[in-house]
Amino acid sequence: MTIHNDSSSEPRGVLWDVDGTLIDSGDYHWLAWHETMVAEGFDLSRDRFAATFGWRNDSILRDWLGADLTEAEIARIGDVKEARYRELMHERGVQPLPGVRRWLEALHAAGWRQAVASSAPRLNVEAILAALEIAHFFEAITSAEDVQRGKPDPQVFLVAAEKLGLPPERCIVVEDAPAGVEGGRRAGMATVGVLWSHPELHADLVTRTLDDLSPDAFDRLLERGTR
Repeated sequence: MTIHNDSSSEPRGVLWDVDGTLIDSGDYHWLAWHETMVAEGFDLSRDRFAATFGWRNDSILRDWLGADLTEAEIARIGDVKEARYRELMHERGVQPLPGVRRWLEALHAAGWRQAVASSAPRLNVEAILAALEIAHFFEAITSAEDVQRGKPDPQVFLVAAEKLGLPPERCIVVEDAPAGVEGGRRAGMATVGVLWSHPELHADLVTRTLDDLSPDAFDRLLERGTR
């Protein structure tokens, strides 16, 4: 795939979510959370898990265990869960979703700046990028440690854009969740919604998979937003 190299104009950026966008590791998150919460004496249902998927750990645990849960308890439980998640990923492996590697390569070759903008802990993000061997495509990582507010707050996207040295209007957000799409919109960025984990998204451009996008999709989307 070849996309237009717009080197004569201002730099452009793509901000990538991770789970449901780069990879599908929802089952690993479910297994890790379920095991962790059983050990805490909490009967976590799959529906309750799904309702909070993509949230920051502090928001998840306060939803499940109460608003008065201490920071120390959040850190302790969250660390156990995340360690188990990384174990599962290492044991069972992980693959990029359809079209991901092709688009990362094409955007990189065309001079787009790329960053991760995720609610996940940085260790998780780094482990995923290493497992997929795609870390070299990204100039920056923004993770849970870099922000105080989770999606749909736009903070994670604004921080990622700042790390790339780009204004919001020169960035495109790629997301699979309504909260992420809304966060991108609030940040003043164009949005691509991938229908992997949700049946409906109100993004500027919606696709079943990244493989289904035309080679000029990102160029046209950014041009449309800057007119």
